[in-house]
Amino acid sequence: MKRFMIEREIPGASQLSQAELADIAKASNDVVAGLDVPYTWVNSYVAGDKIYCVHETEHVDTILEHARRGGFPANTVSVVANEFGPQTASLAAS
Repeated sequence: MKRFMIEREIPGASQLSQAELADIAKASNDVVAGLDVPYTWVNSYVAGDKIYCVHETEHVDTILEHARRGGFPANTVSVVANEFGPQTASLAAS
Protein backbone atom coordinates (compact mmCIF):
# COMPACT_ATOMS: atom_id res chain seq x y z
CA MET A 1 0.00 0.00 0.00
CA LYS A 2 1.08 3.56 -0.60
CA ARG A 3 1.51 5.93 2.32
CA PHE A 4 -0.13 9.36 2.13
CA MET A 5 0.30 12.57 4.13
CA ILE A 6 -2.98 14.46 4.48
CA GLU A 7 -3.16 18.08 5.58
CA ARG A 8 -6.52 19.05 7.06
CA GLU A 9 -7.17 22.73 7.73
CA ILE A 10 -9.42 22.91 10.79
CA PRO A 11 -9.60 26.30 12.51
CA GLY A 12 -8.92 25.85 16.22
CA ALA A 13 -7.61 22.29 15.75
CA SER A 14 -5.07 22.70 18.55
CA GLN A 15 -7.91 23.66 20.89
CA LEU A 16 -9.85 20.41 20.33
CA SER A 17 -10.42 18.45 23.53
CA GLN A 18 -9.55 14.79 23.96
CA ALA A 19 -13.28 14.02 23.76
CA GLU A 20 -13.56 15.89 20.45
CA LEU A 21 -10.48 14.09 19.08
CA ALA A 22 -12.01 10.79 20.22
CA ASP A 23 -15.20 11.63 18.30
CA ILE A 24 -13.16 12.40 15.17
CA ALA A 25 -11.23 9.15 15.60
CA LYS A 26 -14.46 7.17 15.95
CA ALA A 27 -15.91 8.78 12.81
CA SER A 28 -12.70 8.00 10.91
CA ASN A 29 -12.64 4.38 12.12
CA ASP A 30 -16.29 3.91 11.16
CA VAL A 31 -15.60 5.19 7.64
CA VAL A 32 -12.50 3.00 7.28
CA ALA A 33 -14.56 -0.05 8.27
CA GLY A 34 -17.07 0.72 5.50
CA LEU A 35 -14.63 1.42 2.67
CA ASP A 36 -14.29 -2.24 1.64
CA VAL A 37 -10.71 -1.72 0.43
CA PRO A 38 -7.38 -2.05 2.25
CA TYR A 39 -6.96 1.13 4.29
CA THR A 40 -4.92 1.92 7.40
CA TRP A 41 -4.96 5.10 9.45
CA VAL A 42 -1.41 5.20 10.84
CA ASN A 43 -1.40 8.34 13.00
CA SER A 44 -2.36 12.01 13.16
CA TYR A 45 -0.64 15.10 14.51
CA VAL A 46 -2.33 18.33 15.61
CA ALA A 47 -0.45 21.60 15.07
CA GLY A 48 -2.04 25.03 15.11
CA ASP A 49 -5.06 25.10 12.81
CA LYS A 50 -4.13 21.86 11.04
CA ILE A 51 -4.23 18.14 11.52
CA TYR A 52 -1.64 16.11 9.62
CA CYS A 53 -2.63 12.49 9.05
CA VAL A 54 -0.69 9.53 7.73
CA HIS A 55 -2.87 6.94 6.00
CA GLU A 56 -2.10 3.92 3.84
CA THR A 57 -4.14 2.76 0.86
CA GLU A 58 -3.62 2.23 -2.86
CA HIS A 59 -5.36 5.25 -4.39
CA VAL A 60 -5.70 8.94 -3.59
CA ASP A 61 -9.40 8.69 -4.49
CA THR A 62 -9.86 6.41 -1.47
CA ILE A 63 -8.32 9.09 0.77
CA LEU A 64 -10.75 11.65 -0.66
CA GLU A 65 -13.71 9.30 -0.22
CA HIS A 66 -12.70 8.71 3.40
CA ALA A 67 -12.68 12.48 3.97
CA ARG A 68 -16.02 12.98 2.20
CA ARG A 69 -17.78 10.26 4.17
CA GLY A 70 -16.22 11.40 7.45
CA GLY A 71 -17.07 15.04 6.91
CA PHE A 72 -13.52 16.27 7.40
CA PRO A 73 -11.35 18.22 4.95
CA ALA A 74 -8.45 16.83 2.95
CA ASN A 75 -6.92 20.10 1.78
CA THR A 76 -3.66 18.55 0.59
CA VAL A 77 -2.98 14.87 -0.09
CA SER A 78 0.55 13.80 -0.99
CA VAL A 79 2.13 10.41 -1.56
CA VAL A 80 5.01 9.92 0.87
CA ALA A 81 8.06 9.43 -1.35
CA ASN A 82 10.41 8.29 1.40
CA GLU A 83 10.93 8.26 5.15
CA PHE A 84 14.05 8.89 7.20
CA GLY A 85 15.14 9.74 10.71
CA PRO A 86 18.25 10.05 12.87
CA GLN A 87 19.15 6.41 12.25
CA THR A 88 19.44 7.14 8.51
CA ALA A 89 22.73 8.97 9.18
CA SER A 90 24.43 5.60 9.67
CA LEU A 91 23.95 4.94 5.93
CA ALA A 92 25.97 8.04 4.91
CA ALA A 93 29.37 7.61 3.29
CA SER A 94 32.19 8.56 5.63
